[in-house]
Amino acid sequence: MKVVLASANKGKIAEFEKLMPNDEVIAFSEILGKIEIDEDQDSFKGNAIKKARTIYDLLIEKGFDKNVIVISDDSGITVPALNNEPGIYSARYAGLNASDKENNAKLIENLNKQNIKKTPAFYTACIAIIYKNETYTVHGWMHGNVINKELGEGGFGYDPMFIPTGFNETLAELGYEAKKDFSHRTKALNLAKKVLDVILWKI
Repeated sequence: MKVVLASANKGKIAEFEKLMPNDEVIAFSEILGKIEIDEDQDSFKGNAIKKARTIYDLLIEKGFDKNVIVISDDSGITVPALNNEPGIYSARYAGLNASDKENNAKLIENLNKQNIKKTPAFYTACIAIIYKNETYTVHGWMHGNVINKELGEGGFGYDPMFIPTGFNETLAELGYEAKKDFSHRTKALNLAKKVLDVILWKI
C-alpha cells in the first residue's frame, strides 16, 4: 500500500516508516515540494484534517488518481498544570519554526515559573485519512509526567522531558523500541490501520 504522508516533520516521517514497514510511505514534499500549511484550527483533529485535505486536493490537481491515500498526524503534549499548554501549539510553542530544543526550553521555563519539577501530562495524536475524497479520523493518547529538565538523547520533540506511566525514564532514555509499543502515535496508527482495512476492503 502506498501512502502519502502529509507531514514535513522528519521525526514523524521516520516514525511512520518504522510503524508501517510493509507499506510505502512517501512524504508529500517528495511529490509537491515545500508547502507551508497554516495549522490554525482549534483542535488536533481540525489541524490533522486540514493538513490531509490540503495535500489530497493538491495531489488531485496534479493528476493523481483519487484512490491515493493521504495520512496526516497532528499531535502534541498537554500539561494541565500549565492551563493545558502547549497543546495544539506544541510544535511552535517557542514560535513559528522553533526547534525541539527551543520548545523544550520554553516548557522548562514555564514549569520553573510555577516551581514545578514534575507534573502529570499527556500526549494526544490524531490521524486523519483521506481516501476517495472521504475523511476518517482516529485518536491515540499516552499518559505520564513531564519534568523540568531534559534527560536522554533519543526520540524527538518533548521526548527528553516525558516519563510515561509505568516507567522511571523519559521517552528519550527508553528509546524507540520501547516507545513504539505504547505511544500515542502507535495507538492512533493501529486504529488507522483498522480503518484502512475496512475502507479498502469495501471498495
